[in-house]
Formats: sequence, C-alpha cells, structure tokens
Amino acid sequence: MAKLSLRAVQKLTCKKRDAWWTVFLVDPVATRMLIVLARFRFITPNRVTWAALFIGLASAGFFLKGDTRSLVIGAALYHLSFILDCIDGKLARLKGNGTVFGGWLDYVFDRIRVLFCALALMGGQFLRTDDERYLLAALVVVFLDMLRYVDALQIYKMRMSMRTKIEKVTQEQAEVEAGRNAALVASEPAEGGAQVVFMEDLLRDNPGAEADKLRQEAGTEHVVDLHEQFRGQFPWYIRIRRAMLRTRIRPHLFSGIEFQMFVFIVGPLIGQILWTTAASAIMLGLFELIIMYKFWLSTRDFTRIMDELAPPADTVGTIAPHLHRGRHRRAESEVQDALLADDRFRAPEPDEDPGFQPYPHPYPAARPQYGEPEHGLAHIPEQQQVQHRPQKSWESAR
Repeated sequence: MAKLSLRAVQKLTCKKRDAWWTVFLVDPVATRMLIVLARFRFITPNRVTWAALFIGLASAGFFLKGDTRSLVIGAALYHLSFILDCIDGKLARLKGNGTVFGGWLDYVFDRIRVLFCALALMGGQFLRTDDERYLLAALVVVFLDMLRYVDALQIYKMRMSMRTKIEKVTQEQAEVEAGRNAALVASEPAEGGAQVVFMEDLLRDNPGAEADKLRQEAGTEHVVDLHEQFRGQFPWYIRIRRAMLRTRIRPHLFSGIEFQMFVFIVGPLIGQILWTTAASAIMLGLFELIIMYKFWLSTRDFTRIMDELAPPADTVGTIAPHLHRGRHRRAESEVQDALLADDRFRAPEPDEDPGFQPYPHPYPAARPQYGEPEHGLAHIPEQQQVQHRPQKSWESAR
C-alpha cells in the first residue's frame, strides 16, 4: 500500500476551525497515527471509539488511586483517549465509512468518560484527604460538562429552526409573487423560487472577507445576516477572528475541550486539582455566557427579519375576546362569529374529540311535566313502563 501524504491527510481530515488544544497538542499526533492506522482494514471508526472509551476508563482507575504517580499516568491515558476520540472522526472522513450510529456512539462515550473520570479523580482525592471540597468539585465538573453540551445542542437546533423558517417564508413569498406576475394557475407550483443565502455560510467559506463585500458578491438580494447586531456591537471581534482563523483556532478559546483537558490533565500534572478546576469552571462559564448573549442577539435579528418578510397580525399579543369570563352567557350566534373571526381557537373536528363541547349550555333544560309523552315515558319501551296509579289512602283501603 502506497504511503499516504501527511499534508493531504491533514487537509482532508482536520477541521477548518478547532479548539487551540486540539490544533497544537492533538492534531499533530493524531494525523501521524491516522496514517498508520488507516493501513489496516479491520480498524474502523467505531472500534477506535470503543478503544478511546476503554483507555478513558483505565485513566479513571488510576485517578481513583490518588497518588502522584497514578495521577500522572491517568493524565497521560486521558490525553491518549482524547487523541483516539479525534482519530475516529478523522478516519471516517478519510475512508468515507462514517455512520450515524458512530456519531451517536462517539457522543455518548464522551459523556461516560467524563463522568467516570470526574468521579474517580475527585473521589480518589477525597479518600486521601477527607476534604469535602473534592466532592463538590466532582458535581461541578459533571454539571458544567452536561450544561455545555446540552446548551450547544439546543442552540444548534434553534439556529437550524430559524434558518428553516426564513427559507420557508421566503419561498412562499417568491411563489406568490411569481404566480401574480406570470398569472399562473393556483394549483400549479411556481418554478424556481428565491434562494436564501446566509451570511454565516459566506463567512465560513471566506473567513477573511468582509460582510458587506460578500453581500455584494453574492448577487442576490436574499442575504440573511443573523449576526448583524453582534458584529455591530463588537467590531473588533471580526479582526480577532480573522487573525485566529489563519492558524485554524476558533475564537471560542475555552470550550468543553479545554475544560476537560485542564481538569483531567493539567490539574493532576501540576498537583493543583481544586484550583485548576475552579479556574476552568470560571473560564468555561464566562465563554458560555458570551455564547448565550450572542445567541440572544441572533434571535433579535431573526425576529426583525421575520417581521420584514411577514408582518405580524394585529391580534398578536392579545387574548381572543371569546376567552374572557362570561363567554358562555352570550348568544350562540355571537360565539360562532367570534370563533369564525379568530382561527387560533378553532374547535376540534368530530373525529378529533367526539365528546368535546367547547361552549356547553350553562342551564339545564326545564324538567318535563308528568304525562308529557315527548318528555315522559314515550321513549321507554312498553314492557319496561311502570304503571303509575294514585295511591289510596289508609281509610279507603280498609
């Protein structure tokens, strides 16, 4: 088998933007190990993921012992585990044999490794020193790691949702406009349609360019910028971002990767686990607040863009009149008119909930008089009817 080119492997498998710990301390080793591991067909990305988990659990075993020598060995094994955790993705990109299950497996095993190593590292120190602060540190590490990845996943889902809504509204407006201009039949879909271009995609492909220049070069009026307010408030961020991207380092300087490395590698190596964990937690929390603030500004940009594309109705932010107290006392025609006027409170169809009565009559019908066939015994079969005879008095019976 021909020897692989290191430069070609790095260009194909390394991310365009990554954590500085990965860029400087992981990728140089991982790409060279990848060249060797890629020669063997039985080595698959999922098997590398399993190997990373087992080595991570081995590092937790050394962390639990708590002595200086075991802490150094545990830190080295944890770094090796993280290198293998990066190799599985690089191997999948190199050979094109990655799977959806493999991505899920990699994510779950990362959380398992962090959980066991945090409990073992802090638990081992607690057993040696009886310092209860180590127990609190274990809870902090597990909580922050969970918060970081849950928050990142949720923000990603919200960003994709915003993009999808903008694309949908833009496409619908383009179809309506095309139908008006070309006098198309309502049932015939409009050809083509407006294609939405997002500024974040343009900046990702051209990290060194300016936003205004990319907007002009796009050649379309549908360039959506969901980070306009953030760049307007922090213009210096763009210059720092460009400088850092030349070395593939992302501006998010202290993410979940750096947090783990400082807690499980730097702290055990220098013998200052509590102080390193506290400083790492503060740095991670600070950068997470920055990300949340940036996302909040992005949601404001999204609201502004949606208001421009589809202005909200006048009833937004108000309560429908027929939901107020005493609505059941109004005439039935008024209730129906209110329902027809506001589609937000549509009554369910019969097949949805047959027993649902949105506006029941508050007062029961008048009790039928005795002897009236339509309200009396007319609906009861004759054999089940009881003959009602006037009761005789005691004197007449005797």
